Amino acid sequence: MLGFEKSNLEQEYWNRINNITEELSILPKDSSDILNHLSTADCLLVKLGAIVNKETMDNAPNLKYIGMFGTGYGRIDTQYATSKGITVCNIAGYSTEGVAEFAFAIILEYIRDLERGKKQAREGNYSESTFFNVSEIKDKKFGVIGLGKIGGRIAEIALNFGADVRYWSRTRKKEYEMKGIKYQEIEDILAECDFLSLNLMLNKETEGFLSGEKIQKIKSNAIVINLAPMELVDIDALANRLEKGDITFILDHSDEMTQEQLNKLKKHENCIIYPPIAYTTKEATLEKQKMFVNNLENFLKGKPTNKVN
Repeated sequence: MLGFEKSNLEQEYWNRINNITEELSILPKDSSDILNHLSTADCLLVKLGAIVNKETMDNAPNLKYIGMFGTGYGRIDTQYATSKGITVCNIAGYSTEGVAEFAFAIILEYIRDLERGKKQAREGNYSESTFFNVSEIKDKKFGVIGLGKIGGRIAEIALNFGADVRYWSRTRKKEYEMKGIKYQEIEDILAECDFLSLNLMLNKETEGFLSGEKIQKIKSNAIVINLAPMELVDIDALANRLEKGDITFILDHSDEMTQEQLNKLKKHENCIIYPPIAYTTKEATLEKQKMFVNNLENFLKGKPTNKVN
């Protein structure tokens, strides 16, 4: 297990893991002793941010299973794992509601200027006289890029707010279109929407998806929310667009970014950076632990769940 801490799992789940393992090693993700443990490991359990590439797998000749303690698996070379007969499982859908609700929490905080309102009231000023430049979601054009589980839920909630919801995804989603969510080409989504939610899974095909060219096409005064890995975004191009001051960008995968990347973005007031807290509800945390251990147990029973390769 790489990068895990005792607090990551309730004792019930540690007990279940101990019951099905002959030897359990918990190492820091940058431990110098990793190679020694990989040489005999049958199973590798990793957290978000861990890189499991060809070199890692070649140093683990007995490896049969890689378990991701999260949804994103873009840093795992699943194609090479398949060629080696290694099963890769992630945790799908455990945080859908939490992330979708967080998207609207941060949108509403921003467009209603709630942070300033709380600060003002704490200082004893209860006047509303400077809060008439705030706005609503209703009747705005709301674009969702990537209509998987989280993107689909965000689109549904936006629809319930009364927004004009559009989406782009690699495949058409007729079930959502029947609800009134319109398909558009990505260029039109970027150019027309007042709100944009980026919800793509990180993989080799989507890395750098929001390129410099696409960033330049984003509608002036748009609010862009990315609750997915920032590898989807050209950071330098985003910093250049933020310099113009005509879009707002909100993100929460700050823990996976380098300090250099964070420095480029955080100096812009129109870039709002949160800790990675979209998925951290009580409900999602418990579901995440349960699915993670279930995946391992089911693999050992010969019936893998949430297999991605």
